[in-house]
Amino acid sequence: MSRLKSKELSKLDGGERGQKLAEVRAELSKLKAGAARGTLRKEVGQINALKKNIARILTVINAQKDETT
Repeated sequence: MSRLKSKELSKLDGGERGQKLAEVRAELSKLKAGAARGTLRKEVGQINALKKNIARILTVINAQKDETT
């Protein structure tokens, strides 16, 4: 998965952001399971990128919550 940009995430509505968050978390769990089994070689570097994407999504979600309150 490519790097998600904050501007692109802020354009999405809440449901789409939640869906994107679920997709990224599912992909991260698959990679973590593969890393624990020792079957991953190339994809290990993607784990950090996925963690950062999750953080970006959550940051945008929380920023939107702060704007509405």
